[in-house]
Amino acid sequence: MLTTALILLPVVGALVVAATPLPRATTAGLAFLVALMEVALWIVAASRFDFDDGGLQLGTSREWAESFGISYSVGFYGFSLWLTGAAVIVSAAAIGYAVWVGRDRPRAYHALMLLLTGAMVATFAAQDLLLFYVSFEAMLIPLYVLVGVWGGARRQVATLTFVVYTMAGSLLMLASVVAFGVTQGTFSLTESGTSDNVWIFLGFAIAFAIKAPLFPFHGWLPLAYREAPVEVAAVLSAVVSKTAIYGFLRIGVPKFPEPADDLSGVILVLAAAGLVYGSLLAFRAPDLRGVVAYSSIAQMGLITLGVFAFDDLGLDGAVLQSVAHGLVSASMFLLVGMVEHRCGTGQLASLGGMARGRPVLATVVLVAGMIALAVPGSATFAGEFLIMAGVYGQGWGYSAVVALGIVLAAMYTLRVISAILHVEPGVAVRDEALDLRTSELALVLPMMLVLLVLSAWPALVSESAFPANNATQAVLEAFR
Repeated sequence: MLTTALILLPVVGALVVAATPLPRATTAGLAFLVALMEVALWIVAASRFDFDDGGLQLGTSREWAESFGISYSVGFYGFSLWLTGAAVIVSAAAIGYAVWVGRDRPRAYHALMLLLTGAMVATFAAQDLLLFYVSFEAMLIPLYVLVGVWGGARRQVATLTFVVYTMAGSLLMLASVVAFGVTQGTFSLTESGTSDNVWIFLGFAIAFAIKAPLFPFHGWLPLAYREAPVEVAAVLSAVVSKTAIYGFLRIGVPKFPEPADDLSGVILVLAAAGLVYGSLLAFRAPDLRGVVAYSSIAQMGLITLGVFAFDDLGLDGAVLQSVAHGLVSASMFLLVGMVEHRCGTGQLASLGGMARGRPVLATVVLVAGMIALAVPGSATFAGEFLIMAGVYGQGWGYSAVVALGIVLAAMYTLRVISAILHVEPGVAVRDEALDLRTSELALVLPMMLVLLVLSAWPALVSESAFPANNATQAVLEAFR
């Protein structure tokens, strides 16, 4: 029941927030309280989870349509529980940021944010293909409205582009879901059946590639990340993209072993190209959001390399990097919002010199930046090293690309740190701009602390995502 409670709590909270005519501050506070309760409930679930057991845990299953093999089936594996943990932490920070900013029409805004949280958790927990599809697509409804109503000046174009891309992926996935369920006689993901149909696999793979997004299916990303409210962009980059990785880990690889193996070369080449392409664009981006947005393309390419390395180290690294990148990307986006709030712009040429008289801002930006550029000893370095070692078996060139990606990440991250904190103050930086306040620090500091814990103990995630002799072998057995 814990898994169902994790799904229903934000959904019920969204209905209460939307239906109850409370004052603005009370509405925002209630939504933030629900988000914090979701984090607490996840901690309870994690405390009851046996990370040495690679099987499905905390599961609930109820038949919906037995003749069609459709059921409400939810539960967690080690890797999906960690992804859910990142999701609820980032969602709480994003809702807290919206409370701090004071978004207008708070009942609708916070209800949509909570619905988005519930849909993300349901996606990570789904063990039935139709339930996965419904949850995967349900995320789009609040995202469309949040970007289209509360976004920037070009929000309509951003929303339209987002809709066109995601609807194409949705239709392909729906066709693949129906085809797989009909051919297998069940939509259950817990059954052992697999398919060798390349076209069904491609339907899933393209939908996941769009949602991630992976090169060259990333056309919707730059505008959406720039025009969305900064906390929505944080959720998009940190969590929504990781539902695609979950899809590859739970559906793409284990359910389509032969097509995944046959097309792994193409996917690895595209992932490597995306890693380099995203890194170069991030280095050339003129604004803070552009840097973080394009770096997300690079990081999703890196994580995909780990998934399709078909190696224990690569899989472990992919999950660790997914969790670490989710937390650091969300932190960077919220910090970008705080800088924009003070300066009125995120253009790098207009910033600079903000380290002077703002020691807290300087410290937090520096720590987040160091983790983002994967300094040795950080959680991101551990994830990238595992992926590099895992993908080596597919060819040393892929490991070389990962190493190049680490170098490029250092270049664009150091450029951002320098543009914000150092050089001469730009035209947008005012002397009276305040340091980070306690309320702002409270939103970013918890994610920073989790990242520091993972930096000191990356095995907490990497060794429990796929416990030895269980889930990893079950995934890899199809390729031997």
